[in-house]
Amino acid sequence: MLLFSPPVWLFCLIKLASLLGIGAQYTPDWTSLDSRPLPSWYDEAKFGIFVHWGVFAVPGFGSEWFWWHWQGEKNQKYVDFMTKNYPPGYSYPEFAPDFHAQFFDPDQWAEVFASSGAKYVVLTSKHHEGFTNWGSPNSWNWNSVDTGPHRDIVGDLGAAVRKRSMHYGLYHSLFEWFHPLYLSDKKAGFKTQEYVFRKVMPELHGLVSSYKPDLIWSDGDWEAPDTYWNSTSFLAWLYNDSPVRDTVVTNDRWGAGCSCKHGGYYNCEDKYTPGQLPKHKWEKCTSIDTYSWGYRRNMMVYQLLDLPTIIDDLARTVALGGNYLLNVGPTADGTIPAVFEERLRAVGQWLQVNGEAIYASQPWRVQAENTTVPIWYTFKGKSVYAIFLDWPSQYSLKITTPKTSSLSNVTLLGYPKPLKWSALEPTGLIVTLPTMNMGGAHGWTLRLDGVA
Repeated sequence: MLLFSPPVWLFCLIKLASLLGIGAQYTPDWTSLDSRPLPSWYDEAKFGIFVHWGVFAVPGFGSEWFWWHWQGEKNQKYVDFMTKNYPPGYSYPEFAPDFHAQFFDPDQWAEVFASSGAKYVVLTSKHHEGFTNWGSPNSWNWNSVDTGPHRDIVGDLGAAVRKRSMHYGLYHSLFEWFHPLYLSDKKAGFKTQEYVFRKVMPELHGLVSSYKPDLIWSDGDWEAPDTYWNSTSFLAWLYNDSPVRDTVVTNDRWGAGCSCKHGGYYNCEDKYTPGQLPKHKWEKCTSIDTYSWGYRRNMMVYQLLDLPTIIDDLARTVALGGNYLLNVGPTADGTIPAVFEERLRAVGQWLQVNGEAIYASQPWRVQAENTTVPIWYTFKGKSVYAIFLDWPSQYSLKITTPKTSSLSNVTLLGYPKPLKWSALEPTGLIVTLPTMNMGGAHGWTLRLDGVA
């Protein structure tokens, strides 16, 4: 029998924990795993930086898929590049010692990422080439500690990122183009799982236990079903027993057919851009270099996203309930190309003014309209935000969606005074904008209080 009555607050705490999914036990099936609530930090963050870095930065040609295009597909452009620039018989692993990363300064990288306004950073721990950016015991002499940089890139960058209060995530490719065990399993129709249990699972468990990532960005899943990858068993361990069980976020790339259906948030496909508000939390990953995720030595300025495009993309993504993950590809010597740094710092300057409409916001009842200029809506608390992407030539902005009242108030983020406005019937308003010199900026935000 009970010798005392538990306090009311204890029952409330237990109930809250149940609602939040804290302490829940998940079984290794999608029905159970998909019921896990997404940790709140991710939706609040909205904006992150993706980093594709590996041995592929040494040839720095084409894309991070260099090895596959060269020796898997025998693409003539890549074959000719090797013939002209490297001796006969040169093999891809011979690039690794030249992955020096001699100028890699994780604190400097983290400062650049923080200046962009990003709230999380996702680093490639291992791409499809199989080279691991930490000293994986399951990737002997094909990792950043045994060769190349001779340092723990995953650990070093993680410490610097977290020092600046950003969340740290790790991209991890399940498959490797030319790993003998994977090719053997593939030849067997994925009825054997030697590669999974001798390579993939030990590395994933090791990454989680050693580095405690806030996010696992899985990839390289599409050739085999989730049953081959043992994905549901891994995720059950991750959500139930791992050191990050209450905070970790995952994506949807856990086996052929899983994308946009199972997992944590949805990527659906690279550069995914839905036309309307999805019913599930999602993320758009895109790259400043529109031709590649990894560094290319021959990239041209016109092939890069400019600032207006990035701001448009960010506003659209957040208005439609997504997160925006913007990629940079560092050089083999460990520097972030200056043009990438310039883009990131410029986004940060925009967010310093307009971040109120982005961070921790939610999609409004209407996501967009296009009257005077294109407008994207978000809301937070009792405020509605209208992000407009072009400055009207007559300094007058017509907005048709909000319902105003005598208590409505309109302000321009970054401008000190309330704006004059007049109501439209039956809904909407016309806002008189300040006649200040906008200096060629792009993207501004109205905060509408007292509207419905």
